[in-house]
Amino acid sequence: MGSSASDVLVIGGGIIGTSIALRLARAGLRVSVVDADADAGQATRASAGMLAPQGEMVQPDDFFELSRFSRDLYPGFLDELESLTGERVDYHRDGTLLVALDETQMEELDQVYRAQSQLKLPLERLSGQEVRHRLSGLSPELAGGVFVPGDHWLDSQQLARVLVKAAEKAGVTFHRGVSAAGLNARTSRVESASVTAPASTLSARHFVLAAGSWSGPLAQSLGLRLPIQPCRGQMVELEAAMDLPFVVRAGMHYLVPRPNRRLLAGTTSEYAGFDSRVTAGGLHSILQGVMRFAPFLKDAHFRTAWAGLRPDTPDHYPVLGPAVWENLFFATGHFRNGILLAPATAQWVADWILRGQPSRSLDSYRPSRFAS
Repeated sequence: MGSSASDVLVIGGGIIGTSIALRLARAGLRVSVVDADADAGQATRASAGMLAPQGEMVQPDDFFELSRFSRDLYPGFLDELESLTGERVDYHRDGTLLVALDETQMEELDQVYRAQSQLKLPLERLSGQEVRHRLSGLSPELAGGVFVPGDHWLDSQQLARVLVKAAEKAGVTFHRGVSAAGLNARTSRVESASVTAPASTLSARHFVLAAGSWSGPLAQSLGLRLPIQPCRGQMVELEAAMDLPFVVRAGMHYLVPRPNRRLLAGTTSEYAGFDSRVTAGGLHSILQGVMRFAPFLKDAHFRTAWAGLRPDTPDHYPVLGPAVWENLFFATGHFRNGILLAPATAQWVADWILRGQPSRSLDSYRPSRFAS
């Protein structure tokens, strides 16, 4: 490959890294992306594509506001991708039905309902009978539910493909199958990244570390402790007798519609190192979990299963912003929110590189919070 210079080198070509690359290329910078994975990122594989900040918020906080801000960027973001590629990502705004299997889960949903109602967010509290009227085939034992019209979803695998195509149209250079082995710095600036296959160095004016679960070892090459560990998420695709009109979720288990009566069922959260294989125990956990609230799945046909690795941090929040080196920016550790936060993360990192600061304070997410 030889030594090469760009305005920005993005390490990591998943949804986060590619969104950042697109935003910077659209601003007129020369951008390169290196990624060891030839396909969509590991975390993307573990995602069902839910854009659901409300469905996961019990009490409003800064992270909820960040997530809601990013969700609201999605319509314009997808319009931009379509204008560049001529392809439309399958995107739905039909909401999420949160259901409770017992009174304890119903009390948790009531907390969600009360907290969000105080913010004037649209929600519907439903009895068990109303839940089953909303969608036939659900368990008669459901205690009730909450319908969240503001939660959306999309096809994350399709998004990954269209996003790469849009970035290439914008002038981004991708080096697929190329692993970053380390970063090389002098005084206050990173000068290059060492890469393999073939062995070489890539130089740039700015660097973005968006390597997901592999970000920790790369940060360690600069002597920075970044406690990111992979969390395996397994997914199952089923073919049911009917199309679902919206996402249905009970706790960590969910069903996400796909065209032609397909359903994605997920997910697991397993800390098994860098092992991304599907396991019998993982499949059993998923199917048992979704069939508790959706017994109609007993007649569904199995299509396929897969797994991916999501980058988790000790506080489950992402790592965003610069650290010791003035030209190195972190955009990693998004855990289960990488798809949701991609448009906003791209905007914030681009603001840092182009203007010297983001459009809003992200101090709580800086890598320095893990300094010992």
